[in-house]
Amino acid sequence: MSDHSERVKYLTRSEPKMRGPYQRPRDAATLILLDYSGSEPKILLGKRHEGHVFMPGMFVFPGGRLDPEDRRMKFCGALDPVSERRMLARWSKPSKARINALALAAIRETSEETGILLGANGEVPAAPSPGWQPFADAALMPDLSALKFFARAITPPGRKRRFDTRFFVADRRAAKLERPGAAGPDSEFVELRWMTCAEARAGETPNITKVIIEEIELRLKAGFSDSIPASFFYFKNGRFRREELI
Repeated sequence: MSDHSERVKYLTRSEPKMRGPYQRPRDAATLILLDYSGSEPKILLGKRHEGHVFMPGMFVFPGGRLDPEDRRMKFCGALDPVSERRMLARWSKPSKARINALALAAIRETSEETGILLGANGEVPAAPSPGWQPFADAALMPDLSALKFFARAITPPGRKRRFDTRFFVADRRAAKLERPGAAGPDSEFVELRWMTCAEARAGETPNITKVIIEEIELRLKAGFSDSIPASFFYFKNGRFRREELI
């Protein structure tokens, strides 16, 4: 797949036909961590437990749905203006508080699933939920300035679970703490693995994950320049569509 139009066609062809009661998509966030320490950048993925109903045994990026408590977590830094503008586009009720909460959800989910905390030293924040307790224990404030928004995707209708997911990217060097033992047989991820983009595309990854990996590759070649618009994937009239968020 050499361009955006080919990726959209690929998603439409590969998407199974499913019909079910309408489910409103739930806000969710995903974080792709980049490791530049080797000769080729690597991205972090986790293997989901085989017992999960949703994407069992697949390698995916850390992420999950927005929790109400994410809105109450104190943070430092801010999303860059371009990320803010693109996230606020194509919303019926845009809210800066909501985009901050989504960025926080990406940081919290990454901490819960991988043990990696992106933050800055500062005052000890109160943890509004157990998921934020590691930050309070480490006296770290989640740092939104470490994240950059680059894509959004909505699960097609007819699925039992639908998500309106925002995709962020961050440099692994922004992590202040990497706690061991986050993955295991009783955890969300049974295994964590740093892969090159080529390795990740060739692995057991969902179709949308493969498309997002190609979006990352495109931006890596351009040094994540703001000149490349963010991508918005959604399903309409029986096929996937892509819009550019300028």
